[in-house]
Amino acid sequence: MHLTQLAKPSAAYVIAFGLIACLLLPTSPKAEPNPKAAVQFHIPKQKLTPALTAFAEQSGVQLLYNAELAEALSTSGINGSYAPQQALSTLLKGSGIGYRYVDKNIITLERQPKGSINGSALLPVAQATANADNNAGSDTTLPKVTVEADADQAYDPDYYADPYNKDYVLPNATVGTKTDTPVMETPLNVQVISKQVLKDRQVIRLADSLKNVSGVTTNNTGGGNAGFAGGTTQTFFLRGFESKTFFRNGFRLQEGTASKGLANVESVEVLKGPAAILYGLVEPGGMVNVVTKQPLATPYYGFTQQFGSYDLYRTTFDATGPITKNKDLLYRVNMSYENSGSFREFVGKEDVFFAPVLKWNIGPKTQATFELEYNHQHLGMDAGFVPLLNGKILDVPRSRNYGEYSPATTETIFGGFNWSHQFNDDWAIKHRFSVNQLRVSPEIFVFPFLVDQTDVTRLGQANETQNNTYSTNLDLTGHFDTLGLKHTLLLGGDYYRLYNLTKPANSSPNTSTINLLNPNHPGIGFDSLLPIPGSVQTEQFDQYGLYIQDQIKLPYNVHVMGGIRYQYIHQKTDFGEKKAQTQDAVTPRVGILWRPKSWLSLYANYVESFGANSGTVFPNKTIPPTSAEQYEGGIKAEFFGGKLRANLAYFDLTKTNVAAADPDKRHICPGGCSIAIGAVRSRGPELDITGEILPGWNIIATWSNTDIRVTKTNADNESINGAGVGGRFPNVPRNVGTLWSTYEVQDGDLKGLSFGGGATLRDGQHGFGDSPPAKIPGYATFDLMAGYDRQVGDAKISVQFNINNLLDKHYFSGINTFGEGLVGFHPGYVDFGQPRTFMGVVSVQY
Repeated sequence: MHLTQLAKPSAAYVIAFGLIACLLLPTSPKAEPNPKAAVQFHIPKQKLTPALTAFAEQSGVQLLYNAELAEALSTSGINGSYAPQQALSTLLKGSGIGYRYVDKNIITLERQPKGSINGSALLPVAQATANADNNAGSDTTLPKVTVEADADQAYDPDYYADPYNKDYVLPNATVGTKTDTPVMETPLNVQVISKQVLKDRQVIRLADSLKNVSGVTTNNTGGGNAGFAGGTTQTFFLRGFESKTFFRNGFRLQEGTASKGLANVESVEVLKGPAAILYGLVEPGGMVNVVTKQPLATPYYGFTQQFGSYDLYRTTFDATGPITKNKDLLYRVNMSYENSGSFREFVGKEDVFFAPVLKWNIGPKTQATFELEYNHQHLGMDAGFVPLLNGKILDVPRSRNYGEYSPATTETIFGGFNWSHQFNDDWAIKHRFSVNQLRVSPEIFVFPFLVDQTDVTRLGQANETQNNTYSTNLDLTGHFDTLGLKHTLLLGGDYYRLYNLTKPANSSPNTSTINLLNPNHPGIGFDSLLPIPGSVQTEQFDQYGLYIQDQIKLPYNVHVMGGIRYQYIHQKTDFGEKKAQTQDAVTPRVGILWRPKSWLSLYANYVESFGANSGTVFPNKTIPPTSAEQYEGGIKAEFFGGKLRANLAYFDLTKTNVAAADPDKRHICPGGCSIAIGAVRSRGPELDITGEILPGWNIIATWSNTDIRVTKTNADNESINGAGVGGRFPNVPRNVGTLWSTYEVQDGDLKGLSFGGGATLRDGQHGFGDSPPAKIPGYATFDLMAGYDRQVGDAKISVQFNINNLLDKHYFSGINTFGEGLVGFHPGYVDFGQPRTFMGVVSVQY
């Protein structure tokens, strides 16, 4: 049995080679810019200084002016084909600034005179252009001015939402405070992965984007409980604690949806440490928030064709712009189609994604947005099974799959409606309602669970699941002053309903075997693996939350943040026997930040959290939720006008009420009894450096040293996730470091050529599960990329080629052991590292 692949899209080959051929055509000698020739400009609404810089880059004209001239001024931007003097006039409209040519390709900007400045009157556009030719060869020179960004200049989200923006650093983030606060003024550890980083690394999975953040690792297939889901789930480890949820524009998405693609993703935000005050039930290690693309007022169209190893073909389309002439109605549509195989047997995927967004500008201060996402996947599941002998993985080909072709279909539908209203310059309200439904329907999942010296025994499963999330959220934000102190106040409330339904089915007692050293598919007894339905299991969480947060700006650039949340949870389960419980808690968060210089911030915070738990307490009661507290301190720095940012932090985080086995063997519960007595402590330093060192030279460097250990368990010192008191928590490497750097040629005949590479280094780790403990060694992998951009008429055409795992390192990033073993053999489930892979892309932007 083999995964059926679609016909290879031969048209994509024709398009790709045609575009590459166009790009490689000989170019004519570089010509001097013609002030009357039309140039394609893409300059969004923003501060005037960066807009003028963009104008100079796109037109090839040198601008000379005093830095103070453009301070505190903004421009509405320009998009389209214009002569340089037309574009410059548009950018300067209403600014009080005029210009004149001092050479054919040199323009000086000066304050608009009522008569003249320094005896030289500024000329109208037409006359200035005419005089450009007369001034050619003139000895007139002016000193070149270098303008640095003002640390306090207003943040313009339109600038960073521009599809052509290439910044690695985004100055603001919403995930930490919900108030779009500058990262340098947030006393929390917040990291943002920009769309340019995603483009340079050709990221098409959420997990791959997180390689660019310290203290975050991922598991995909068997290296966690995901093994039982056949790789349909994606789990994150943040500061050592596992989380199966992530957020979409602040909305919680449940287990399984984290495997979504990135066709409509603008950026990825990571908040490290407990986030319960604003988001409720979140694991204390932190949270991942995906920021999606929103409609733009300027028309834009993008088409991308990717192709890579193991028959990967992926096509994406992005379109946005106004629907009405007055731009009251805006739209955006993102679509993608992927057909891919795998280095593993019987594994592949077909993925269809569609995400339309409609934004209605009801008035200057009122907006409403309607969103929809649909994702359909057909894939072959993989448990990531490997045979272990005395705790060591046997040397078998990494392509070998001891299961069979196990097809499954996942379908995700998301719908959202949000509106906002600005009462005045200081107060605004925002409301959001969202629904997400995820269904996983496997036909059969052949799951290896027993191994000996000759055979591997498999079980047939078909656990159909339905995960639904319903949410509404209301936030009121206000700005006011008291006694000279500037406040940003947030008042809010949210309600979540999480509903999970599982229809289990397995073939027990019927099993199938396959030879360990020479597997001959489909094995012996495969026809008997017909899953038999079991009892339906349901679980429902109702979560209510109220929160208040105040950010206060004190004298001497001191920022204080304080907040508190009241959380109420009602939980119902029906796993053959109905149970219900309610819990509530109050969780605070405080932080302080001092910014003695515009480029330097020192911060500290204390946070508590309140999270979900799993297990049963005798006599058959749901185990109480977990709690956690964290202390953190750090230093943030910005260089080169905010283009390069660094964050060094040290944290100490303890999670309590962790489930441990009940030592009283007289207590009997379904699946075993637990007690909420355990504690796990995680602490260590983290370093993140991201941004542009020199024009065109970008870098990302991260390092984390995570010391996570069990500090308390039950009276018998039984293990928690395979670790006793003092033992390291499983599947968390002590040291992880990454480096990524690219350079794009800024001018000359090679302008638009880019190249780069990076490395990932990880310590070894031990897995979760039964003894003997399974360990995997550390590893290092290396990546390379090269690309080229070229403007062809009104379109920007790009080609790029990436190589991941350049040296073809054979590695695992997670391992767990479950089930039974015989004569020293034991079943293991791992997260296989990707072998060396190649990926090319051709994109057209207009």
